[in-house]
Amino acid sequence: MIVVLVVTATLAALAVVTAIGVVLIERAHPPQGQMVEVDGGRLHVVTLGSADAQPVVLLHGASGNLLDMRLALGERLARDYRVILIDRPGHGWSDRPGGRADSSPARQAALIHQALERLGVKRPVMVGHSWAGALVPAYALAYPDDVKALVLLAPVTHPWRGGVGWFNHVAAVPVLGPLLARTMVLPIGHFLVGPIVRIVFDPQTPPPGYAQRTGAELALRPSEFLANVEDLIDLKANVSAQSARYGEIAVPVAIISGDHNDKIVYTDIHSRATASQVKNGKLTVLPGVGHMVNHVAADLVIQTIDELARNAR
Repeated sequence: MIVVLVVTATLAALAVVTAIGVVLIERAHPPQGQMVEVDGGRLHVVTLGSADAQPVVLLHGASGNLLDMRLALGERLARDYRVILIDRPGHGWSDRPGGRADSSPARQAALIHQALERLGVKRPVMVGHSWAGALVPAYALAYPDDVKALVLLAPVTHPWRGGVGWFNHVAAVPVLGPLLARTMVLPIGHFLVGPIVRIVFDPQTPPPGYAQRTGAELALRPSEFLANVEDLIDLKANVSAQSARYGEIAVPVAIISGDHNDKIVYTDIHSRATASQVKNGKLTVLPGVGHMVNHVAADLVIQTIDELARNAR
């Protein structure tokens, strides 16, 4: 009985710490853009640059939000393009109206297309990093006449051997996952954000103040943490279903990856396989570069977008 009381009291205390932490994190990183209505909810969208310029949509990867792509590419691209940055459903300040159904790249593509239609965005260049490397092809497959070109940065596009880490599988367990998310994840994760950022950027170094400037701790909030777990857990099945259709994509596709990848996003499995399937693809593999090519190779990414936009015109 004493053990039960101690455990209960500890979890209650951690839940209070988490609730307070969520308030502090959200105050430190409030929405920076507008909320755009979609079916069942709203997506958080930041627009930069001239409304009359060629639109470029920047989509972030797992465990992140639009601030990552804004820091890496958004401000620089805004000099020449209409830049649209979007928090994917359930991430940053965007709703997740369909719950777990929104873990599908196809479903996220549908919601993002709704938001872009409301903003009057037509035929954008779609840029996706990591997890969004599955979302961008899904968008092109669903809306082939409403996209100008694709840029995939260290993308996840095909099924791979293994899972997505034991903790994500534990966090996906009903009851247990939400309990962990509402008690332990934020207090423990607060001390792990810095080391995780360094691992993600390995072998390169993160930009100064990266975690603070990108609101990395927003991903520790219970709702966003669980949404991210769903995205990761369901991703293999989703790319297994859609990867056979990549040959249908007719618009230009540029793929930029490093050859020093993490344990899931292997260039041979994803980038090379996609390049071999699409009709009009170009693959660039950067020696010694890790997963965060959006930051490390920003000059090349912008040059690639320039070329695609120019050729498309």
